Amino acid sequence: MTDDTNVPDASAAPVAGNIDAAQNAPRVQVHAQYVKDLSFENPSAPQNLANQTAAPKIEVSVDVGARALSPNQFEVELRITANAEFEAQKAFVVEVLYAGVFALHNVEQDQLKQVCLIECPRLLFPFARRVVADATRDGGFPPLLLEPIDFVQLYRQSMENAEVQNAATGDGGA
Repeated sequence: MTDDTNVPDASAAPVAGNIDAAQNAPRVQVHAQYVKDLSFENPSAPQNLANQTAAPKIEVSVDVGARALSPNQFEVELRITANAEFEAQKAFVVEVLYAGVFALHNVEQDQLKQVCLIECPRLLFPFARRVVADATRDGGFPPLLLEPIDFVQLYRQSMENAEVQNAATGDGGA
């Protein structure tokens, strides 16, 4: 039987230029991720658990922060707070501070902030979302399944707010 296909030999060595390009490509490496702080308050239990006739009004806030641990290693924190009310009575409050330690390789200096505040939280979010869902479920409520978060938009809003605040205080960013 003859093999007329032009499939490259899998055992052949990769082209040197491709290896160099791959080694120099920007990449994010997760070293650790963890719950840094978790709080669940159920102030009206058990009354509010027995009288769940309607869906609660839920307000969710999200904040992202980052700090350098070394020149290419950063701790990124994703803070999620959810407040739920039944007819002006507090049902629950859940606060999660979920963090990760990331090594950023071959990332340009002017891109570090964006990577830390957009890409890193994007990697953390599914895990923080699960913690929120588990906490609300364990508190006697249906699991709170957070909608996906647009971290690009969150970053842009943060930058716009900083610009407005700098303009208001007369700090021209210098």
